[in-house]
Amino acid sequence: MAAKHTSPLLHELARRLKAARETRKLTLQEVYDATGIHVGRIESSRVNITVLTLATLCQHYQIRLAAVVEELEALVEGTDQI
Repeated sequence: MAAKHTSPLLHELARRLKAARETRKLTLQEVYDATGIHVGRIESSRVNITVLTLATLCQHYQIRLAAVVEELEALVEGTDQI
């Protein structure tokens, strides 16, 4: 079993991805069927996420990858915890 990642940054990314999915009223199964990505593990912060996975989810949710990264970057500024 994969170790649970406790990074505040990863936790916030997971929270935002879950919100994007729920806003679009998509189920975990629907996202998996469309992308092949097990988003439940990502949303619960049980696994780290690759840039390719993030880009795929952003495309599926129709959100800009750059916007997601910029929002997360703003959280990192001023903190020594990533």
